[in-house]
Amino acid sequence: MPDCIFCKIVAREIPSQLVYEDTDVVAFNDQNPRAPLHALVVPRRHIARLADLDDAALAGKLALAATKVAKDAGHGESFRLVVNNGAGSGQSVFHLHFHVLGGRPFSWPPG
Repeated sequence: MPDCIFCKIVAREIPSQLVYEDTDVVAFNDQNPRAPLHALVVPRRHIARLADLDDAALAGKLALAATKVAKDAGHGESFRLVVNNGAGSGQSVFHLHFHVLGGRPFSWPPG
């Protein structure tokens, strides 16, 4: 997608602080962090929303990458994983992404 900011980060057209990458997944620090750890885990392939993801293997890779990002940042025992699906849930960039948050207490319910 030529106008997708996350596609541009994946293609390295826009600089970002990468914290993980493999053949299918890229993770980078959020530019507007909401916690000491706030990374975004995205598939290399453009998928607009979680509801559009139809690849179980890729879903697992995203979850495993998110866990590795949290562990590598020292928050493997306590972190939050958030995925917004659609504008009504707060999704503002329509490239599937998992927020990995850690390093502070979180309350329930969120939002």
